[in-house]
Amino acid sequence: MTARQPRTALFTVAAVLALAAALLLAQLARADAAPASAGTARLTALAGDVTAADGHRYGARDHTGRTMDAAQIEQTQDGRYLAVYHTLLSDGRFHAALATSADLRYWQRRHDFGPGTHQASLAHDGRGGYVLAYEKDPRNHIAVRAYEDLAALLDGRARRSFDAPLTLSRCAEGTPSITSVRGATVHLTGHYRAGCDTDRQLRATLTGFRHWHAEPDRRLDRAVRAWGTGGNIGDRSPVELGKERVVLIEGQGRRSDFGSWGTYAYDPVSGRADSLDVRTHGGSRAFANPSATLLTDPRGRPALLVSLFIPREGSAPGEAGQLLYWHRL
Repeated sequence: MTARQPRTALFTVAAVLALAAALLLAQLARADAAPASAGTARLTALAGDVTAADGHRYGARDHTGRTMDAAQIEQTQDGRYLAVYHTLLSDGRFHAALATSADLRYWQRRHDFGPGTHQASLAHDGRGGYVLAYEKDPRNHIAVRAYEDLAALLDGRARRSFDAPLTLSRCAEGTPSITSVRGATVHLTGHYRAGCDTDRQLRATLTGFRHWHAEPDRRLDRAVRAWGTGGNIGDRSPVELGKERVVLIEGQGRRSDFGSWGTYAYDPVSGRADSLDVRTHGGSRAFANPSATLLTDPRGRPALLVSLFIPREGSAPGEAGQLLYWHRL
Protein backbone atom coordinates (compact mmCIF):
# COMPACT_ATOMS: atom_id res chain seq x y z
CA MET A 1 0.00 0.00 0.00
CA THR A 2 1.40 3.39 -0.99
CA ALA A 3 1.53 5.98 1.76
CA ARG A 4 -0.48 9.14 1.12
CA GLN A 5 1.56 12.35 0.84
CA PRO A 6 0.68 15.09 3.31
CA ARG A 7 -1.51 17.80 1.82
CA THR A 8 1.08 20.47 2.62
CA ALA A 9 3.65 18.56 0.59
CA LEU A 10 1.28 18.43 -2.38
CA PHE A 11 0.72 22.16 -2.14
CA THR A 12 4.48 22.70 -1.98
CA VAL A 13 5.09 20.60 -5.10
CA ALA A 14 2.32 22.42 -6.96
CA ALA A 15 3.74 25.80 -5.98
CA VAL A 16 7.23 24.82 -7.11
CA LEU A 17 5.90 23.57 -10.47
CA ALA A 18 3.88 26.75 -10.96
CA LEU A 19 6.91 28.90 -10.19
CA ALA A 20 9.08 26.90 -12.60
CA ALA A 21 6.46 27.27 -15.34
CA ALA A 22 6.24 31.02 -14.74
CA LEU A 23 10.01 31.38 -14.92
CA LEU A 24 10.13 29.34 -18.12
CA LEU A 25 7.44 31.49 -19.72
CA ALA A 26 9.23 34.65 -18.64
CA GLN A 27 12.47 33.34 -20.11
CA LEU A 28 10.79 32.49 -23.41
CA ALA A 29 9.07 35.86 -23.55
CA ARG A 30 12.35 37.60 -22.86
CA ALA A 31 14.17 35.62 -25.55
CA ASP A 32 11.51 36.60 -28.10
CA ALA A 33 11.41 40.25 -27.03
CA ALA A 34 12.77 43.01 -29.21
CA PRO A 35 16.27 44.29 -28.37
CA ALA A 36 16.49 46.87 -25.61
CA SER A 37 17.62 49.45 -28.20
CA ALA A 38 19.26 49.78 -31.59
CA GLY A 39 22.51 50.43 -29.74
CA THR A 40 22.35 47.24 -27.68
CA ALA A 41 21.41 45.25 -30.79
CA ARG A 42 24.42 46.60 -32.67
CA LEU A 43 26.77 46.02 -29.75
CA THR A 44 25.64 42.43 -29.22
CA ALA A 45 26.04 41.74 -32.95
CA LEU A 46 29.55 43.21 -33.08
CA ALA A 47 30.83 41.91 -29.76
CA GLY A 48 29.17 38.51 -29.94
CA ASP A 49 31.45 36.85 -32.49
CA VAL A 50 35.16 36.65 -31.73
CA THR A 51 35.69 34.26 -34.64
CA ALA A 52 34.73 36.99 -37.14
CA ALA A 53 36.85 39.71 -35.51
CA ASP A 54 39.44 41.63 -37.53
CA GLY A 55 41.99 40.88 -34.82
CA HIS A 56 42.13 39.08 -31.49
CA ARG A 57 44.41 37.86 -28.73
CA TYR A 58 43.62 35.30 -26.05
CA GLY A 59 45.48 35.22 -22.74
CA ALA A 60 46.96 38.71 -23.16
CA ARG A 61 50.20 39.37 -21.25
CA ASP A 62 52.64 42.25 -21.07
CA HIS A 63 56.28 41.98 -22.16
CA THR A 64 57.34 40.72 -18.72
CA GLY A 65 54.81 37.88 -18.76
CA ARG A 66 52.33 39.44 -16.37
CA THR A 67 48.71 38.57 -17.13
CA MET A 68 46.65 41.59 -18.20
CA ASP A 69 43.52 40.75 -16.21
CA ALA A 70 40.51 43.09 -16.48
CA ALA A 71 42.32 45.17 -19.11
CA GLN A 72 40.75 48.41 -20.30
CA ILE A 73 42.10 50.03 -23.47
CA GLU A 74 42.41 53.69 -24.47
CA GLN A 75 44.20 55.36 -27.39
CA THR A 76 46.51 58.36 -27.32
CA GLN A 77 46.33 61.25 -29.79
CA ASP A 78 49.40 59.93 -31.63
CA GLY A 79 47.70 56.55 -32.16
CA ARG A 80 49.40 54.45 -29.49
CA TYR A 81 47.30 52.19 -27.29
CA LEU A 82 47.21 52.28 -23.50
CA ALA A 83 46.07 49.41 -21.30
CA VAL A 84 45.38 49.48 -17.56
CA TYR A 85 45.04 46.05 -15.94
CA HIS A 86 45.94 44.09 -12.83
CA THR A 87 47.91 40.94 -12.00
CA LEU A 88 48.07 38.76 -8.88
CA LEU A 89 51.79 38.61 -8.08
CA SER A 90 53.95 36.42 -5.88
CA ASP A 91 53.48 38.76 -2.90
CA GLY A 92 49.88 37.55 -2.79
CA ARG A 93 48.46 40.95 -3.79
CA PHE A 94 47.03 42.46 -6.94
CA HIS A 95 49.06 45.12 -8.74
CA ALA A 96 47.46 47.50 -11.26
CA ALA A 97 49.74 48.48 -14.11
CA LEU A 98 49.90 50.52 -17.31
CA ALA A 99 51.25 49.25 -20.64
CA THR A 100 51.59 50.67 -24.15
CA SER A 101 51.28 49.01 -27.55
CA ALA A 102 51.48 49.86 -31.24
CA ASP A 103 49.53 46.83 -32.51
CA LEU A 104 47.15 45.70 -29.70
CA ARG A 105 49.08 42.43 -29.41
CA TYR A 106 52.51 43.25 -27.96
CA TRP A 107 52.29 45.25 -24.72
CA GLN A 108 55.17 46.93 -22.87
CA ARG A 109 54.54 47.54 -19.18
CA ARG A 110 55.41 51.12 -18.25
CA HIS A 111 54.32 51.53 -14.64
CA ASP A 112 53.15 49.51 -11.63
CA PHE A 113 50.74 51.36 -9.33
CA GLY A 114 51.73 49.27 -6.33
CA PRO A 115 50.39 46.40 -4.22
CA GLY A 116 46.71 46.38 -3.35
CA THR A 117 45.60 48.15 -6.55
CA HIS A 118 43.26 46.48 -9.04
CA GLN A 119 40.28 46.91 -11.41
CA ALA A 120 41.68 50.07 -13.04
CA SER A 121 39.80 52.47 -15.33
CA LEU A 122 41.43 55.20 -17.43
CA ALA A 123 39.94 58.25 -19.19
CA HIS A 124 41.16 61.34 -21.04
CA ASP A 125 40.42 64.57 -19.20
CA GLY A 126 39.90 66.60 -22.40
CA ARG A 127 42.86 68.87 -21.63
CA GLY A 128 45.81 66.64 -22.51
CA GLY A 129 45.81 64.77 -19.23
CA TYR A 130 44.33 61.57 -17.80
CA VAL A 131 42.25 60.44 -14.86
CA LEU A 132 42.76 56.97 -13.40
CA ALA A 133 40.51 55.15 -10.92
CA TYR A 134 41.06 51.78 -9.28
CA GLU A 135 40.15 49.66 -6.28
CA LYS A 136 42.61 50.01 -3.43
CA ASP A 137 43.34 47.98 -0.31
CA PRO A 138 43.10 47.91 2.63
CA ARG A 139 39.38 48.53 3.22
CA ASN A 140 38.55 47.95 -0.42
CA HIS A 141 37.66 51.41 -1.72
CA ILE A 142 37.83 53.53 -4.89
CA ALA A 143 40.93 55.67 -5.44
CA VAL A 144 41.13 58.40 -8.10
CA ARG A 145 44.32 59.95 -9.51
CA ALA A 146 44.82 62.79 -12.01
CA TYR A 147 47.86 63.11 -14.31
CA GLU A 148 48.90 66.30 -16.09
CA ASP A 149 49.90 64.59 -19.34
CA LEU A 150 50.86 61.26 -20.89
CA ALA A 151 54.45 61.46 -19.66
CA ALA A 152 53.26 61.90 -16.08
CA LEU A 153 50.89 58.95 -16.45
CA LEU A 154 53.64 56.70 -17.81
CA ASP A 155 55.86 57.67 -14.88
CA GLY A 156 53.07 57.40 -12.31
CA ARG A 157 53.39 61.05 -11.21
CA ALA A 158 49.88 61.96 -10.06
CA ARG A 159 49.01 65.66 -9.86
CA ARG A 160 45.94 65.15 -7.69
CA SER A 161 44.68 62.20 -5.65
CA PHE A 162 41.56 61.20 -3.77
CA ASP A 163 40.65 58.08 -1.81
CA ALA A 164 36.89 57.72 -1.50
CA PRO A 165 35.24 56.86 1.81
CA LEU A 166 32.97 53.83 2.07
CA THR A 167 29.47 55.30 2.10
CA LEU A 168 27.19 52.55 0.76
CA SER A 169 28.90 49.52 2.30
CA ARG A 170 31.11 49.13 5.34
CA CYS A 171 32.87 46.23 3.59
CA ALA A 172 33.81 47.11 -0.01
CA GLU A 173 33.24 49.51 -2.90
CA GLY A 174 35.15 49.11 -6.16
CA THR A 175 35.35 48.17 -9.86
CA PRO A 176 35.25 51.85 -10.88
CA SER A 177 34.55 52.92 -14.44
CA ILE A 178 35.05 56.57 -15.33
CA THR A 179 32.09 57.73 -17.40
CA SER A 180 33.10 61.37 -17.94
CA VAL A 181 35.56 64.04 -16.87
CA ARG A 182 34.31 67.63 -16.98
CA GLY A 183 36.84 70.07 -15.63
CA ALA A 184 37.36 69.23 -11.97
CA THR A 185 34.33 66.92 -11.85
CA VAL A 186 34.70 63.18 -12.41
CA HIS A 187 31.65 60.95 -12.90
CA LEU A 188 32.10 57.26 -12.14
CA THR A 189 30.23 54.02 -11.74
CA GLY A 190 31.22 51.11 -9.54
CA HIS A 191 29.95 48.41 -7.22
CA TYR A 192 29.28 48.22 -3.50
CA ARG A 193 29.03 45.08 -1.35
CA ALA A 194 25.36 45.28 -0.36
CA GLY A 195 24.86 43.98 3.16
CA CYS A 196 28.52 42.90 3.05
CA ASP A 197 27.19 40.00 0.98
CA THR A 198 26.57 40.67 -2.74
CA ASP A 199 27.98 43.21 -5.21
CA ARG A 200 25.48 45.76 -6.52
CA GLN A 201 25.83 48.86 -8.69
CA LEU A 202 26.61 52.44 -7.72
CA ARG A 203 27.15 55.76 -9.47
CA ALA A 204 29.31 58.49 -8.00
CA THR A 205 30.56 62.03 -8.53
CA LEU A 206 33.89 63.43 -7.39
CA THR A 207 33.99 67.23 -7.36
CA GLY A 208 37.26 69.15 -7.12
CA PHE A 209 39.05 66.03 -5.86
CA ARG A 210 37.54 66.82 -2.47
CA HIS A 211 33.82 66.03 -2.41
CA TRP A 212 32.48 62.53 -3.00
CA HIS A 213 28.87 61.48 -3.46
CA ALA A 214 27.75 57.92 -4.25
CA GLU A 215 24.32 56.37 -4.57
CA PRO A 216 22.92 52.95 -5.58
CA ASP A 217 21.97 52.35 -9.22
CA ARG A 218 19.06 49.98 -8.62
CA ARG A 219 17.68 50.43 -12.14
CA LEU A 220 20.80 48.87 -13.61
CA ASP A 221 20.70 46.09 -11.01
CA ARG A 222 17.11 45.26 -11.96
CA ALA A 223 17.94 45.08 -15.67
CA VAL A 224 20.70 42.52 -15.08
CA ARG A 225 18.80 40.53 -12.47
CA ALA A 226 15.93 40.14 -14.95
CA TRP A 227 18.21 37.64 -16.72
CA GLY A 228 18.26 35.37 -13.68
CA THR A 229 21.60 36.49 -12.26
CA GLY A 230 21.66 35.31 -8.67
CA GLY A 231 25.22 36.34 -7.82
CA ASN A 232 27.31 39.48 -8.04
CA ILE A 233 26.73 42.32 -10.49
CA GLY A 234 30.07 43.99 -11.00
CA ASP A 235 32.26 45.56 -13.65
CA ARG A 236 30.79 47.68 -16.43
CA SER A 237 31.87 49.96 -19.27
CA PRO A 238 29.98 52.57 -21.31
CA VAL A 239 30.41 52.98 -25.06
CA GLU A 240 28.59 55.08 -27.66
CA LEU A 241 27.40 53.43 -30.87
CA GLY A 242 25.45 55.48 -33.40
CA LYS A 243 25.07 58.29 -30.84
CA GLU A 244 23.48 55.87 -28.37
CA ARG A 245 25.13 55.14 -25.05
CA VAL A 246 25.24 51.45 -24.17
CA VAL A 247 26.72 49.89 -21.04
CA LEU A 248 28.49 46.53 -21.12
CA ILE A 249 28.08 44.89 -17.71
CA GLU A 250 28.87 41.57 -16.06
CA GLY A 251 26.45 39.47 -14.05
CA GLN A 252 27.08 36.23 -12.17
CA GLY A 253 24.49 33.52 -12.66
CA ARG A 254 25.24 31.69 -9.41
CA ARG A 255 27.04 32.96 -6.34
CA SER A 256 30.63 31.75 -5.93
CA ASP A 257 30.52 30.14 -9.40
CA PHE A 258 33.12 31.80 -11.62
CA GLY A 259 31.99 29.67 -14.53
CA SER A 260 28.59 31.40 -14.50
CA TRP A 261 29.74 34.94 -15.33
CA GLY A 262 27.90 36.47 -18.29
CA THR A 263 27.94 39.80 -20.11
CA TYR A 264 24.98 42.04 -20.90
CA ALA A 265 24.32 45.17 -22.97
CA TYR A 266 22.27 47.70 -20.99
CA ASP A 267 20.25 50.57 -22.46
CA PRO A 268 20.04 53.45 -19.93
CA VAL A 269 17.01 54.95 -21.71
CA SER A 270 14.68 51.94 -21.55
CA GLY A 271 16.25 50.44 -18.45
CA ARG A 272 16.50 47.04 -20.16
CA ALA A 273 19.43 44.78 -20.96
CA ASP A 274 20.19 42.24 -23.68
CA SER A 275 22.33 39.17 -23.12
CA LEU A 276 25.62 39.02 -25.01
CA ASP A 277 26.07 35.55 -26.51
CA VAL A 278 29.84 35.50 -27.09
CA ARG A 279 31.19 32.91 -29.53
CA THR A 280 34.92 32.15 -29.23
CA HIS A 281 37.08 29.87 -31.36
CA GLY A 282 37.08 27.11 -28.75
CA GLY A 283 33.66 27.62 -27.20
CA SER A 284 34.38 29.33 -23.87
CA ARG A 285 31.18 29.95 -21.92
CA ALA A 286 32.01 32.42 -19.10
CA PHE A 287 32.97 36.07 -19.56
CA ALA A 288 33.67 38.80 -17.00
CA ASN A 289 35.10 42.33 -16.62
CA PRO A 290 33.77 43.63 -19.95
CA SER A 291 34.90 46.88 -21.53
CA ALA A 292 34.50 48.39 -24.99
CA THR A 293 36.43 51.20 -26.68
CA LEU A 294 36.02 53.04 -29.96
CA LEU A 295 39.44 53.52 -31.54
CA THR A 296 41.48 53.37 -34.74
CA ASP A 297 42.79 49.87 -35.33
CA PRO A 298 46.44 49.09 -36.28
CA ARG A 299 45.49 49.44 -39.96
CA GLY A 300 44.10 52.92 -39.43
CA ARG A 301 40.41 51.98 -39.59
CA PRO A 302 37.66 52.92 -37.10
CA ALA A 303 36.96 49.92 -34.89
CA LEU A 304 35.25 48.68 -31.76
CA LEU A 305 37.61 46.93 -29.35
CA VAL A 306 36.14 44.59 -26.74
CA SER A 307 38.01 43.32 -23.71
CA LEU A 308 36.71 40.33 -21.71
CA PHE A 309 38.21 38.18 -18.97
CA ILE A 310 37.59 34.45 -19.46
CA PRO A 311 37.65 32.67 -16.06
CA ARG A 312 39.45 29.33 -16.00
CA GLU A 313 36.24 27.65 -14.81
CA GLY A 314 34.35 28.60 -17.97
CA SER A 315 37.16 28.53 -20.52
CA ALA A 316 37.90 26.38 -23.53
CA PRO A 317 41.46 24.99 -23.85
CA GLY A 318 43.93 27.80 -24.55
CA GLU A 319 41.40 30.62 -24.04
CA ALA A 320 41.54 31.40 -20.29
CA GLY A 321 42.67 34.87 -19.28
CA GLN A 322 42.27 38.24 -20.92
CA LEU A 323 40.71 38.33 -24.37
CA LEU A 324 41.10 41.36 -26.65
CA TYR A 325 39.35 41.51 -30.02
CA TRP A 326 38.25 44.20 -32.42
CA HIS A 327 35.81 44.66 -35.27
CA ARG A 328 36.10 47.26 -38.00
CA LEU A 329 33.15 49.68 -38.04
